[in-house]
Amino acid sequence: MKTLFAGSLAIVAALACAPASAEVFDGPYLGGQVGWNHDKIGRANTDIGTVEIRDSRDSFVGGVFAGYNHKVAPKVVLGVEGGFAIGADDAVRRGPSSIDPSYTFDVSARAGYLVTDQTLLYVRGGYENSRAKIRTSGIDGTIRDRDNFDGWSVGGGVERSLTDKVSARLEYRYADLGGSGETFDRHKVLVGVAYNF
Repeated sequence: MKTLFAGSLAIVAALACAPASAEVFDGPYLGGQVGWNHDKIGRANTDIGTVEIRDSRDSFVGGVFAGYNHKVAPKVVLGVEGGFAIGADDAVRRGPSSIDPSYTFDVSARAGYLVTDQTLLYVRGGYENSRAKIRTSGIDGTIRDRDNFDGWSVGGGVERSLTDKVSARLEYRYADLGGSGETFDRHKVLVGVAYNF
């Protein structure tokens, strides 16, 4: 995973040197992203009871996103974005119990500052929901079900326009998907490319 992160930084550094013909941070966009995901789960209250995991898992994640940017001032961009992602080999296990995320969707607001006409530094905050398969053991043997984990997320990153239609980004996100007395923390480092309409 360290190699993926280092590679992501190298890609974005190289893209930052590429010329761009016009700004793209105003209007609708659609894109895809890949990266590293780290889930840390302690105690989780589910539809089949309390599941004790107390472990973490690193995995690969990929997905798509769509949003809308609006330039409200010469250097300020505000927007909204929604995304959908799927992880690979991302089940967090401890003994007979496991939580295996199937997919995740999120909705967030973004606020950015144009440090140049082609480079946007931004922060985000919003809602994230992860659908997961649950497995645990009880007096009747192994119990399986599905449940939703949701909560708030925050993050930030840098996005660079490469052409008048295409931009690339590097981003970090944190999400808290645990409720009261629960622990389900998620960290992501993502590299994405967007087409701006």
